[in-house]
Amino acid sequence: MGKATQKVIKKRMKNTSNIIYTETDARDLDLIGPLWRKLIKHHKERALKVFSRHYDRINFDVRKKQLLEKSGNGAILIDLARDGNTGALIGYCVSTVSEKKQGEIESIYIEAGYRRNSIGDNLMKRALKWLDARSVTKKIIGVAAGNEGVFAFYRRYNFYPRVSILEQVDTKEADSSLRSE
Repeated sequence: MGKATQKVIKKRMKNTSNIIYTETDARDLDLIGPLWRKLIKHHKERALKVFSRHYDRINFDVRKKQLLEKSGNGAILIDLARDGNTGALIGYCVSTVSEKKQGEIESIYIEAGYRRNSIGDNLMKRALKWLDARSVTKKIIGVAAGNEGVFAFYRRYNFYPRVSILEQVDTKEADSSLRSE
């Protein structure tokens, strides 16, 4: 694939701007770095205080490495959404297929000013279509604690919470976090 030029679709937004959707692969992963950092900021603002430091320690290079390792067989899709008037990258969705044929929506983000204009819907539909074409055995999405408000969005695609994973944290971090609440 490469350089995000394969499939171009224009969609009219409610505010009459054009959104251009393109798909690419791991070679263009760096394109989403600035938006991914905004996603991490979004998660940090909503996280339980005990986990807010976790988001300080995350960096894009580590996440990129994780995605590349997970999709070692080359099964990674990056869908991009650009403002057709400005060319600005305003959203993305990263999907992977593991060696065990498990599909995952790894990360999805839309700039705040562009939300509620069906961009997330279009990115999800494109990702799910790609996963279906790869005959995955299961599809999953991880939702960070504090971001449960997105459950309603994911329910539209038949994703439901199945299990909650609780993580034990360092006692000092938990104690200082609880004192500051």
